Amino acid sequence: MTTRELNAFLTLTGPGTPMGTLFRRYWIPALMSSELPEPDCPPVRVKLLSERLIAFRDSQGRVGLMDEFCAHRGVSLWFARNEENGLRCPYHGWKYDVTGQCVDVPSEPIESSFCGKIKLTSYECVELGDVIWAYMGPPELKPPRPNFEWCAVSREQRFVSKRTQECNWLQAMEGGIDSAHVSFLHRFDLKNDSLHVSKGAELTAKTDVAFEVIETEGGMVIGVRRPAQDGHYYWRITQWIMPFHTMIPPYGDNALNGHAWVPIDDENCWSWCFTHHPTRALTDHELHVMSNGGGIHVSLVPGSFRPVINKDNDYLMDRAAQKTNKTYCGVKTIAMQDAAIQESMGPIQDRSKENLTSTDNGVIMARIRLRKAALAAQQGREPDGLDPATHAVRSASIVLPASASFHEAAAEALKVREGAEPTSV
Repeated sequence: MTTRELNAFLTLTGPGTPMGTLFRRYWIPALMSSELPEPDCPPVRVKLLSERLIAFRDSQGRVGLMDEFCAHRGVSLWFARNEENGLRCPYHGWKYDVTGQCVDVPSEPIESSFCGKIKLTSYECVELGDVIWAYMGPPELKPPRPNFEWCAVSREQRFVSKRTQECNWLQAMEGGIDSAHVSFLHRFDLKNDSLHVSKGAELTAKTDVAFEVIETEGGMVIGVRRPAQDGHYYWRITQWIMPFHTMIPPYGDNALNGHAWVPIDDENCWSWCFTHHPTRALTDHELHVMSNGGGIHVSLVPGSFRPVINKDNDYLMDRAAQKTNKTYCGVKTIAMQDAAIQESMGPIQDRSKENLTSTDNGVIMARIRLRKAALAAQQGREPDGLDPATHAVRSASIVLPASASFHEAAAEALKVREGAEPTSV
């Protein structure tokens, strides 16, 4: 049972919290490179782990991520002038470089060295896979850079998007490792979404499922078994990589998909969505579908990262479509079906009221691993998932004989293999 105390332990990620300390040990997707398209472009507000930050690209193209507020009298640096390798506050002209160091206080004599004593909290950033990643932990504990396959393929082979989700990160992430819901929530949509159509999508509709969870160095693999033909089982194998990455089992020759569920604050999170194919460029059709809210991606309100389908419009609920089995829950698109259900649980789900079953074994194991990792981080020990070798994995879908161990039989399929097609049904 998850007590209210444990629920708070797992869900709260602000500075000084156990999970906040854990998350700050990892590289975190902070914003898309396209949000800072050129040197000296306008700064961008960023909120991560309940910290209000400002991001900018200086005159040399370097990215800075630092406290949003000027150290003088607290003005938001969103109003700042981005010029000559720094942000200059428009109130009294204080200027900061990408490290957060104050480099100019016009009212003070240069010889006073006053500005040298002023420094905003700042976080190191790297750009990988069209994403700006931030490290918000102790500099001396900084891990190697992320090593996910989608980061390494050419730009023509990947598509990245992000959206806000109006709930705590944990209930969003737990949806990503819960394969049982696919048989119900997405039952009528898999055959209609061209990025999911396959023999596997038909088998996924079967509700007779069994779960097996295998711990790995960086997280776990979750195997979900459904009946196939001639004494075989259809296995959908999900990867969870500490602390917030999930990889969805593929369908047919479609691309691979994954998410990162990153806390904005305790009641909102970023849903990062990554689609890539390891051996070919994404087709014009695939790009068109994803750009228009298909697959795991969504259509956004112009000028924002909020989905067009959202709680303020009741997710454009279509009861007629629900009644005629065009959709199972009445909400359109696979991604927004997940978001609507997860947001309906409230900003932070009260897990003390749950009644879990065998299909929740992956969720249970993730909570155990997160708690252990957070305690380890609090005690100064290294948590799991920092080694970039643990990122070099794939999800898979595969049909195996009933007697086969999915983890042994699919061992190669779950590795990143250069030049190898995904293992998919």
